Formats: sequence, structure tokens, C-alpha cells
Amino acid sequence: MHAHLLINPLYAVSGLFVGLLVGLTGVGGGSLMTPLLILLFGIHPSTAVGTDLLYAAVTKTVGSGVHGFNHNIDWKIVRRLATGSVPATIVTILLLGYFGTASKHETALISNVLAIALVFSAVTLALKGPILRAAMQRNPDFGVTSSLGLTILTGVVLGVLVTISSVGAGALGTTALLFLYPRLPTVKIIGSDIAHAVPLTLIAGVGHWYLGNINFHLLTSLLCGSIPGIIIGSLTTRFVPETGLRLALAAVLVLVAVKLVFG
Repeated sequence: MHAHLLINPLYAVSGLFVGLLVGLTGVGGGSLMTPLLILLFGIHPSTAVGTDLLYAAVTKTVGSGVHGFNHNIDWKIVRRLATGSVPATIVTILLLGYFGTASKHETALISNVLAIALVFSAVTLALKGPILRAAMQRNPDFGVTSSLGLTILTGVVLGVLVTISSVGAGALGTTALLFLYPRLPTVKIIGSDIAHAVPLTLIAGVGHWYLGNINFHLLTSLLCGSIPGIIIGSLTTRFVPETGLRLALAAVLVLVAVKLVFG
């Protein structure tokens, strides 16, 4: 097989673009990659979700390796999240398998859940500061004692959302953890969220592989672009105004959600 058949340059450039954003902001992988594949390249929603989950598993493994090396992962939080997300992911995959991922209802479900997850991600990205300040004012001791059950519940929600739509592990997971552990440094929150996303996206991705929802040619092309993108983004993040980037990303997510629902 010729090399040009293995790597599609358009997919690779998309991977580079999304990788840059992930490197710069820590979020935007699933929330941009899946809609991009559906809307721009016309990939079937279930194939887009499945392929994106395995893509995320590889990229998050690279990210968590860096965070682990820098001691930015709180493994207690990762275990709590996984206690909820792993069973939720397995149950969701079994239900998707039972109802069939190629049916019209299934396609509509994926598109709608994806749109809702995108809007949630956009709101949490845009209003992260005010939301956190309000939570801290209402309950100054928030996150000191009452985090165990809520963290497991967060894992359950992320497991279902990520398995159906491949969105949520980044923006929603990080925001939920900032709420639950406001005294933890943000870099540890991000590191823990990325580390938890590895088993979550891997289990969900393998489940979608079993259901026949993976396009490996697409996956290879995306990774060829995104791994250099993530490295470049991570190295240049301190030169970019984070707030402006976050607001721009939030606006893009809302536009994508509207396009998914209304066509």
C-alpha cells in the first residue's frame, strides 16, 4: 500500500489543529474532533465517536505521562472518578450494542447528546471563574469533606457522556473537579483529569471497536498531526492569553452544537 493511502493530509491537518488547542488549553480534544469529523468530513456519528475515543486514549496517555513525571496527578481522585466511570462506560457500551449504533434513533441520540455536552462544555469554559467564586461563597468549606460520593457520581456522568458522545472528559471533568477540590492547585486538577481520561477513553474506545465503530486509517492520520500539535501547544501555552482562548473556544463549541442540532 502506498504511503499516501495510509495518511490523509486533511485528517492530519485537523489533528494538528485540535492537538494545538489541546496543548494550549488542556481541553477541546473530544469537543472539537468529533463534530469536526461529522460536520466537515461527513463521517458517521458512531464512527466519529469511536475513532475519537481511541485517538483520545493515545493523546491523553502522552499528556498523563508528562503530568505524572511532574507529579501533577492526585491518584486518589483518579481512583474515585474511575470507580464511577468504568462501570458506567461498560453499561453504556452494552446498551449501545443492544440497540445498535447504526440505527437512525442511535445516530440522533449521539448528535443530540454531543450537542448538549458541547453547550455544557462551552458554559463551563466561559464562566469557570464566576461559577467557582459563587460555589466558594456559598460554602467556604466546599471540597474539604464532602467530595467522595460526588466524585464517584461525577465519574458516572462522565462515563455515560464520554461513551455516547466522546465529549466531556476535558472541560466538564476539569470544572467538576475544580468545584469538588477548590483547594487543590489547578495544575493537579488538570493532571488528575487527564490521567482519569486514559482508562475512560480506552475502555469506551475498545467497546466501540467491538461494535465496529473504528476507522483505523482515519485514526492514524489524526494522530500523525495531533501529537506534534500537542507538543507545540504545550510549549507555547505561556505566550497565549488563556482567557481569550477559552472564550473563543467556548463560542466555537456553541456554534458547532447549533449546527449539529439544526443542520
